[in-house]
Amino acid sequence: QVQLVESGGGLVQAGGSLRLSCTASGSTSLFNLMGLAWYRQAPGKQRELVTTIASRGSTYTADSVKDRFTMSRDNAKKMMYLQMNSLKPEDTAVYYCNAAFGGSHTWGQGTQVTVSS
Repeated sequence: QVQLVESGGGLVQAGGSLRLSCTASGSTSLFNLMGLAWYRQAPGKQRELVTTIASRGSTYTADSVKDRFTMSRDNAKKMMYLQMNSLKPEDTAVYYCNAAFGGSHTWGQGTQVTVSS
């Protein structure tokens, strides 16, 4: 089992940048095998997938954030990151990190990102 804790959210002006971090505790070997992802949920909307990175490094990024957001992982530190550039007001949401393996998902508690116009 792993547990996840996000950090790095906050208030930023449109056009600015933020870097979210997600720290995992628990098994390092399990973390290395896990697919990792960032989701977000805006007020009144469903949670949506933002970006993923597989255990072997392949990635997926939603069209809405492509060329602006970049996800990375550091297996040695058991961490994942979301670099967000050129932020827009529509990026305002609670951002959640997620780790998955064998059909089981673990979620962080979420971190608020607010982008002012």
